[in-house]
Amino acid sequence: MIDSHCHLDHEPLFKNLNEVILNSKKNGVEKILTICTTVKSFENIITIIKYDNMIYGTFGIHPHETKDSILAPEEIIKPIKENKKIIGVGETGLDFFYNNSDKESQIKSFKNHIEASLNLNIPLVVHSRNAENETFDILNAYNKKKKIKILMHCYTGSKNFMNKLLSLDAFFSASGIITFKNSSELQMTFKEIPSNKLLIETDSPFLSPVPMRGKKNQPSYIKYTLKKLADIKKIDENELDIITTNNFNSLFFS
Repeated sequence: MIDSHCHLDHEPLFKNLNEVILNSKKNGVEKILTICTTVKSFENIITIIKYDNMIYGTFGIHPHETKDSILAPEEIIKPIKENKKIIGVGETGLDFFYNNSDKESQIKSFKNHIEASLNLNIPLVVHSRNAENETFDILNAYNKKKKIKILMHCYTGSKNFMNKLLSLDAFFSASGIITFKNSSELQMTFKEIPSNKLLIETDSPFLSPVPMRGKKNQPSYIKYTLKKLADIKKIDENELDIITTNNFNSLFFS
C-alpha cells in the first residue's frame, strides 16, 4: 500500500516518527508521501524524507495560507529541483468553504503552482472545496496548452466534477471519509471512478477512518480505507492494493 497524502510534519506524528514508520511497515505500507503546506513546514519535510527510504515529499502552499505567502513559479521550482525526493507540487488549490485566505490570493497561488508543475512535469496535488467550477476552469485552461499531471487529493466532490476532471485525465485519492456513515453519495462517486485513476491516502493526522475514529490518524491506518474502497468497487482487496500502488508509481515515477 502507498499513503499518497499525509502530514508527517504535524504532531503527534513528527515527534513519534520512528513509531509511525515502524507501524506503517508492519501494516504493509510501501511508500509514504508527506505533503507540504507552508514554507516553514518544508524545512521539517526535508528532514523527514531523509529519515527513511520509503518517505517522499512535496513542496507547495496550502490555499489556507495564501493570505500570508504567494510564491512565484520559480520560487516553487527551485527547492524541488534541489531535492530528488520531492516529487510533487502542492498541496495547492482553492478552498471557498473556510475562506481562510481571500479568493484572489488563492487563485493567484494556484496558477503559480500549476505553472511550476508544468515546468517540472511532475504531479500537482490539488485541494478543492466549494470551488468546483473555479478549480476546473483554471485547470482546463492550462491543460489546453500542456497536459497537467493532476491528483485530486481527498476527493469529496460531485459526480459531475469528477466526470469533468476525468476529461483532464485526473487521478482521485480516497481518504478515510469514504468509511464514514454519512458518505454514501461519495461512495457512489468512487464506485464510478475508473480503477486506473484511483489512489488512497490517510491525510493523517486528520480524518481517521472507521474503526479508528477519535484517534489521531497515521499512515498505517490506510488499510481501512483500502478495504472500504475494495468493498465499494467490488474488487479483491489485494488486487486493489496492486492497482492503487501501480497508479501512484505511474503518476509520480514515470
